[in-house]
Amino acid sequence: MQPLAIAFLSALAVGGVLWVFVYPVLSGEKKAEKRVASVAKAEPAARAARVPQQKSRRDSLENTLKELEERHKKQNKIPLSVRISRAGLSWSKHQFLMISAGFGAVIFLAAFLGQAGLPAAAALGFAGAFGLPRWLLSFLRKRRENKFLEYFPDSVDVIVRGIKSGLPLLDCMKMIAAESQEPIRTQFREIIETQAIGIPLGEACGKLYEGIQLPEANFFGIVISIQQKAGGNLSEALGNLSRVLRDRKKMKAKIKAMSQEAKSSAAIIGALPLAVMLLVYLTSPNYITPLWTDPLGRLMLAGSALWMSAGILVMKKMINFDF
Repeated sequence: MQPLAIAFLSALAVGGVLWVFVYPVLSGEKKAEKRVASVAKAEPAARAARVPQQKSRRDSLENTLKELEERHKKQNKIPLSVRISRAGLSWSKHQFLMISAGFGAVIFLAAFLGQAGLPAAAALGFAGAFGLPRWLLSFLRKRRENKFLEYFPDSVDVIVRGIKSGLPLLDCMKMIAAESQEPIRTQFREIIETQAIGIPLGEACGKLYEGIQLPEANFFGIVISIQQKAGGNLSEALGNLSRVLRDRKKMKAKIKAMSQEAKSSAAIIGALPLAVMLLVYLTSPNYITPLWTDPLGRLMLAGSALWMSAGILVMKKMINFDF
């Protein structure tokens, strides 16, 4: 029975790997997603081409916007060090790899000492070393981006009020870097430090998109870059940007509220098998105990967990709305 279980789990693992990595390439989904992402995301304003000074202000704005729309950000693999930095961690790449290896070793030993079997312990250790730390990076990055979106419109309003009162743009940014919440404080401090070494303020603001991969950060860099090249009323432009940011925030909250019913249904469906198993164990333990004591029961339990996980991932994909 054990060789049969190992063969069954190996076949499922190979099929899952082929489905995740090979099917998107063969079906063209990966290429289509890259194309849509390259069209949807504008290039950071720091790379915008310089507009000839002899042209009029209107022509300069039109040319700059046209170049920002035509040139797309290259879809390169993000280095691990950049992912760690975007998650708000100060770890080095070596430290992250050591921590990942430690996670994997601890989970492997816990599963092996718990008599889960060598194949299952190895699979859990692999997931703990390569899956859990990267999921943690993604979770921390998403939480950091949500905090940025929460406080960023207020920071833009501070800049608008400071400019209207006569303060220079750089002094307003220094005020935000000293008094704002994280991660706004760190990002604006990096802008000030970048500008202090001789980089123009427009390009320094464009680097905000490199630290926070959000369209809102790119909007801010574009506004500052265009104003530095073409001139104009900066307070009015930033005021319009603040209204756009708040409208996007409201729209995101509305989408979240409208999709909450589907998310609740998915959570209930995903938790139902565990709840039923717990209730059966509390009422009739002898009836359900063979599910994890008998080899065939363990095989059935592993298959059920695999297919339930696949169903949860499919439901998550269906109700995950990008905005």
